Amino acid sequence: MSVRTRLLGIDFGTVRIGLAVTDSERMIASPLATYERLDEPRDAVYFRQLVEREEIAQIVVGLPIHNDGRVGDKAQEALRFGQWLTSITLVPVVYHDERFSTVLAEGHLRGAKMTRDKRKERRDRVAAQIILQSYLEAGCPASYEGSKSL
Repeated sequence: MSVRTRLLGIDFGTVRIGLAVTDSERMIASPLATYERLDEPRDAVYFRQLVEREEIAQIVVGLPIHNDGRVGDKAQEALRFGQWLTSITLVPVVYHDERFSTVLAEGHLRGAKMTRDKRKERRDRVAAQIILQSYLEAGCPASYEGSKSL
């Protein structure tokens, strides 16, 4: 068994979850997949297998913070999801501000002149890539500052 070194980035959603991974040196984030949620038991199997297959050492969940810094209902859902991920994978989870990640992803995909259907298919995984790359560029902080008080 090899040493786990890669990071998994997550653009959390209640229906779809965008996924991205880093290279083993944690320099570059790449889009991986968009996972369509099923139910908790099957989601747990999927994420356990993903963590093993991709050699994930840490998970970065995008935290949808309001523009004024407030943590709303969606952020609370993302925090609960991250706690659940840790409990089922035994991999530590940190949270990173994801403001505008979906808007940026949509802009990149529009710039690539993709059809609406192609953009929809790829948007979540590209948003996860943006979140994860932002986390890398921020120096891999322990977690989003505002989430410590939650």
